[in-house]
Amino acid sequence: MRLINPLIILKILSTILLIETVSFIFCIPVAAIYNESLSPFLLSALITTVLSLSMFLISRKCDFEKAGVRDGFISVTFSWLLFSVMGTLPYIFSGTIQSFINAFFESASGFTTTGSTILNDVEALPYSLLFWRSLTHWIGGLGIIVLVVIILPSFRFTGYHLISLDSSLNERIHPKTRSIGFRLLFIYLGLTLTEIIVLNFGDMNLFESICHTFGTVATGGFSTNKMGIAAYSSYTQYVIMIFMFLSGISFVAYYFIFKFNFKKVKQQEELWFYFATVMIAGAIATFILIAKTNHTFEKAFRDGFFNVISIITTTGYANVNYLLWPQTGMLLLFLLLFTGGSTGSTSGSIKMARHLIVLRNIKNVFIKISHSNVVYQIKLNRNVLSWNTNVSIISFVLLYLFIFIIGTIILTILGTDPLTSASAAAAALGNIGPAFGSLGPMHNYSHLPELSKLILSLLMILGRLEIFTIFVLFTRSFWKN
Repeated sequence: MRLINPLIILKILSTILLIETVSFIFCIPVAAIYNESLSPFLLSALITTVLSLSMFLISRKCDFEKAGVRDGFISVTFSWLLFSVMGTLPYIFSGTIQSFINAFFESASGFTTTGSTILNDVEALPYSLLFWRSLTHWIGGLGIIVLVVIILPSFRFTGYHLISLDSSLNERIHPKTRSIGFRLLFIYLGLTLTEIIVLNFGDMNLFESICHTFGTVATGGFSTNKMGIAAYSSYTQYVIMIFMFLSGISFVAYYFIFKFNFKKVKQQEELWFYFATVMIAGAIATFILIAKTNHTFEKAFRDGFFNVISIITTTGYANVNYLLWPQTGMLLLFLLLFTGGSTGSTSGSIKMARHLIVLRNIKNVFIKISHSNVVYQIKLNRNVLSWNTNVSIISFVLLYLFIFIIGTIILTILGTDPLTSASAAAAALGNIGPAFGSLGPMHNYSHLPELSKLILSLLMILGRLEIFTIFVLFTRSFWKN
């Protein structure tokens, strides 16, 4: 029995390249409308088409019936790497970004929905390149929904079956998954179109509305304006704030709403924990700004909730320079770098379900100290967690924090100050975008050493793939029959 099936992996990668080809083609009309050069996207599409066709021809005789779990994890990992590498082509062919590492950073930041940038003046970019940057967010956001909601649960990846839409998804992927995928796409499209329309009623034109919607719904954060969301009206800021919050909700909850199964929605404990966290953190931020600045209540409320929601959902948009906030406010935002939205949403970081389970484990410890004979079961959504699932979730959180510490140490050794290093590692691993220190919301990552940018790019991909998806490839058990 084969450990892996290379032809199956090549067939999947050929499909991934075909999707990227179509994405390049979508940018051609934008370039034509604004009388810009079509060659960056034509050349990019030509290269990905040739590679896709070559892989397809090599793998045309593959048998998907023989596909195994290993093939799935390898395909998922290489898909994100391939997407990011090929996503550099428009930047390089247009001359917008000449360094491959810088282009890879920008591309990885887009597809992982991180939103960090090395560009000093985004407004100088051609419209077609701005559209491509934002489109990478939208594609990456849809990809992570498919990964976490459908692919990982179907591979029986410990911990992810908790958010499975249907008991049948605990088995291998089969035709029923396709109908679920279409419903998720419909919901994603619905949020996208709604926000575009609502934003267009404000001070954004249609192009800006589309690009910022891609960045919001995918919880990405790329903007077409060098001042970010601070350049727009309070109406626009409230609209983006609301849609950032909606995008941090699990698509499992949206799926149940779509099916009018409100009983299941009510049972989504993570949803209510997410809501409570946003409300409490937003209220604290508002109180800090009222108490320690001369902001009006409306200004404090808008700035406090906007940036809290942006950090929690890992969108990364900022309507003010929060580095000018009181230190308690900045400390609050720094801690929120480790929260994340709901599991099964487009957001990154640790995510609410894992925090909820960690808190219940801590509660369990205190109960056992007081009542040693009490048997306390850890539950989520009224389902009892197995020992393996519980350990898997605790292990994820510990591994996440360990990688954050290692990333911080490496970046500091490479010459970045500790605060900037820590916030950059947290922002990259959590797919958040702006950080603190010299990487605040009104700054960018262009001044970092190229090795630091490469490390941060890999942290973005590692965080986007939920860490275990990549780490499992380096375990001895993965390569044993």
